[in-house]
Amino acid sequence: MSFTTLVLAAGAGTRMRSSVPKVAHELLGKPLIHWVADAAFAAGTKGLICVVGHGRNLVEPLLENYPLANGNLKMVVQNELNGTGHAVMMAREHLEALAARNSDESLIILNGDVPLITANTIAKLAKLREQEQADCCVLGFTADDPHGYGRLLRDNDGFLTGIKEERDATDTQRQIKECNSGVYCFSLAALLKSLDGLTNNNAQGEYYLTDVVGILAKQKSKVLVQMTSDPSELQGVNDRVQLAKLGCLAQERINREHMLNGVTMLDPRSAWIGPDVTLACDVEVLPMTIIYGKTNVGEGSVVGPNTRLNNVRIGTRCVVDETIAIDVILEDRVSVGPRAYLRPGTVMRTGSRAGTHVEIKKSDIGPDSKVPHLSYIGDAILGTNVNIGAGSITCNYDGANKNLTKIGDNSFIGSDTMFIAPVTVGDNVTTGAGSVISKDVPDGALAITRPEQRTVQNWAASRKNTN
Repeated sequence: MSFTTLVLAAGAGTRMRSSVPKVAHELLGKPLIHWVADAAFAAGTKGLICVVGHGRNLVEPLLENYPLANGNLKMVVQNELNGTGHAVMMAREHLEALAARNSDESLIILNGDVPLITANTIAKLAKLREQEQADCCVLGFTADDPHGYGRLLRDNDGFLTGIKEERDATDTQRQIKECNSGVYCFSLAALLKSLDGLTNNNAQGEYYLTDVVGILAKQKSKVLVQMTSDPSELQGVNDRVQLAKLGCLAQERINREHMLNGVTMLDPRSAWIGPDVTLACDVEVLPMTIIYGKTNVGEGSVVGPNTRLNNVRIGTRCVVDETIAIDVILEDRVSVGPRAYLRPGTVMRTGSRAGTHVEIKKSDIGPDSKVPHLSYIGDAILGTNVNIGAGSITCNYDGANKNLTKIGDNSFIGSDTMFIAPVTVGDNVTTGAGSVISKDVPDGALAITRPEQRTVQNWAASRKNTN
């Protein structure tokens, strides 16, 4: 089975009422266009051709940095949005080059705003065309309310004769409940031959790709319909209401799969997990938790409640409670929260802890070290078994540069200690509470900068008498 995929992603998406093009909007933390591209590559496509247009300055970077393509992704521009048939015409040069290399090549056509289509559905459509040597296979579905969809027209023997768009259909045709999904698998040679026959003689004044089906049918070509058993995966996004609806469908699909694979969710409806997240067996996800990006959670870890993770690697038997963490690594048996903020570049080694109201940025917290509460640690390296007292901070920014703080193994940092970076503290060091450490401290030393306490007797009484 050999096929290439063409993704239509040039539309304006005016009903989104957004400065962001529709296919760049995110569903569970991932752009719509990436959902579609992922499905195509998972189905086995050799490459991707994307037709971009409206907001291309925002769409093109998403495709240029798309990781699965490995160089097998091309973009073409549709400057004038004259319909789906016109969009395919814009890619004609690339399609002709593909056909010249393989006359029996298949072309899957997908829409960039239909994110829930599965790899299995795409692969089945490509396989059907190849096995039946059809010129076109149309993916269809049955709708209780078909309003707005193109209708599948069949002859008395049940063969497809064409597709009528809603605006161009007769009253009788509008009663048909078999609908076009906008997903096709063409013989590339047959498609290219038929493109010259397209006209824009319709209510929209556009070149419809659906008319290619009618052209092929009139030529007595083999045109097949594959009806899907799950119409939900063919729903598109036209406005933000539909975007939210598809988010709920994706949430249900993803969470169900995780739970069947051994993940516990107290309330699946309040757990939002992206499509690229990996959760091991016996992970527990508590309510009001969002897990996006390439996050990986190890066996036996508990995440939530009220937690947001993005691109986080979590080891085994960790607890992440009421925490925001972005682009960080937690090794095994790490405890974070409640109400902690781990910023990009943070690494917490095995057995370490970040407690209540702690913020850590671009720092390496050593094994069994603790930052229990009310502290900021930025651009720091902590050794093994370090204890940071409450209210301590690393003063890492001097107004021009970020500077490094190093704290050695088994050091005990008194509450409200400030480290004026760059500074290095050795092993087995103790700092007195309230100290400002601006010079390096050798191993085994006590560093204390508190001034001697001064007590003024009868201070309260003297102030009262002066008033």
